[in-house]
Amino acid sequence: MKIIITSVFVQDQDKALEFYSETLGFIKKADVPAGEFRWITLVSPDDQGGTELLLEPNDHPAAKEFQKKLFAEGIPATMFGVADVRKEYKRLMKHGVRFIMEPTEMGEVTLAVFDDTCGNLIQIAQK
Repeated sequence: MKIIITSVFVQDQDKALEFYSETLGFIKKADVPAGEFRWITLVSPDDQGGTELLLEPNDHPAAKEFQKKLFAEGIPATMFGVADVRKEYKRLMKHGVRFIMEPTEMGEVTLAVFDDTCGNLIQIAQK
C-alpha cells in the first residue's frame, strides 16, 4: 500500500492552482470537471509519477471549519520537503509569499511556514 493522493482544502480552486503551480512550481497533472467543482491534482516536477496533491474545494461546512481552525491555531495543513529551506524561503519571498515562521532549525530538521493565500499554512522542511 502506498499514498497516491493527498489533499489540501482550498477556498478557490483557480487561485490555488495558480499559486501551487506558478509560485510553488508544482506541475498540473489532472484538471477535470467534477460536478460544480474540478478534480485538480499537481505533482512535484522532480517526481511526476509520485504522490499527487489534490486541491480540494472547502465547500462543505465541516471542511471550512477544519481549515479555519487549523489556520487560526497556526497548524500547517501539510508539509513539503525541500533540499534547502533557506534557499526556498528566499525564492518564495521574492514571489511575495508571506511567511509566518522563518527558517528555524529544530534538531536535524530546518522548517519554515508560509500562507498559501488559499486558507492554509504550509510547512517546508529540510532534513
